[in-house]
Amino acid sequence: MRRSIPLTAAALGITLALAACSGSADPADTETSAGTDATASGTLTMWVDDTRINEMEPVVAAFTEETGVEVELVQKASGDIGKDFVAQVPTGEGPDIIVSAHDGLGEWVNNGVVAPIELGDKAADFSDSAIAGVTYDGKIYGTPISIENIALVRNNALLTETTATTFDELVAQAKGTGTPFSVLIQQGEASDPYHLYPLQTSFGAPVFEQSADGSYTDTLALGGPAGEAFAAYLAKLGTDKVLDLAIDGDKAKQAFLDGQAPYMITGPWNTSAFAEAGMDISVLPVPSAGGQPAQPFVGVQGVFISAKSENPVLANELVVNYLSTEAAQDMLFAEGGRMPANAASAAKVEDPILKGFNDAGSTGAPMPAIPAMSTVWAFWGATEAQIISGQAEPAGAWNTMVTNIQDAVDKV
Repeated sequence: MRRSIPLTAAALGITLALAACSGSADPADTETSAGTDATASGTLTMWVDDTRINEMEPVVAAFTEETGVEVELVQKASGDIGKDFVAQVPTGEGPDIIVSAHDGLGEWVNNGVVAPIELGDKAADFSDSAIAGVTYDGKIYGTPISIENIALVRNNALLTETTATTFDELVAQAKGTGTPFSVLIQQGEASDPYHLYPLQTSFGAPVFEQSADGSYTDTLALGGPAGEAFAAYLAKLGTDKVLDLAIDGDKAKQAFLDGQAPYMITGPWNTSAFAEAGMDISVLPVPSAGGQPAQPFVGVQGVFISAKSENPVLANELVVNYLSTEAAQDMLFAEGGRMPANAASAAKVEDPILKGFNDAGSTGAPMPAIPAMSTVWAFWGATEAQIISGQAEPAGAWNTMVTNIQDAVDKV
């Protein structure tokens, strides 16, 4: 769940690189077939964050029943799981397997704490963005289990139809309802590049260039005329009071709950509260502001194997051969209600809200997982805040930001 990535990133800073360590067998080299050895011995330790442990429990119990391999689940705070993984794996105290968002992958690879896997033909069972999310420097490191992204949420009590084909048309339609806000997009003092990203990509200014396999390079793509055009548009949205730095995530959510706007750009982590309040909502793609497709970031939750796992064969059995299957991902969805990464499993989801988010993210791009992202978020958000508030000339501030980000990336 991403309520305010820039603030989180600024608080975390950049983790100092530890000495790379490896030497364990690549799990991909010892792949087995599920159920081949029903008397397999050994125990796997799996770290799971506090938002997923309940849904994972029955899934690993079914794996144990099928294979005889015990899986010890260890609950970790979502804010600690990645940094603890980096710190403990080199000491031999880390887990065999970690369940986490993909955006820490670059740091894990650079620190030698995660092992590549071989999905083989199974990779075709997932969307391109899901595979790209668990891919780094051309290698796949994890099995995707769920995906999430933001979209446009409509309060059907205020509007029952969306005819707008551009973001400007959407704002104009929303203002016609007479509500205090038109389209709520959470900001906060440090702005929120994550929630603004669909508008940015619609100007043809993605944050980084991507390789043919979908993984990111370290070459920025948000500069130049496209970036300057988006910066000018941000200034316009600030002047028009569509964007307001005083409206953070909690305030935006409450304003939407109170019927103060017909539209909100948010993710599935908020829609349960809307449903509990009895709201009738629809989920739609974000309209383009700059003429190109509005691509949200896609967050990929994945399962990754430690480079120091004491049981790489058994870890591969669980991660590659079991959790990648349609049946396992069906079970995860039944327990947790998150959109499965497995395409066949996702196709069976009937919930119109989740389907709306999935459709809105179908052209999305995975969150960058490069180690310097915490610095990227900090420069990015601070610059957008200055532009939105009218404290900086848009093109000049944006170009300075691009230079600062590229310098930070080059130093990692």
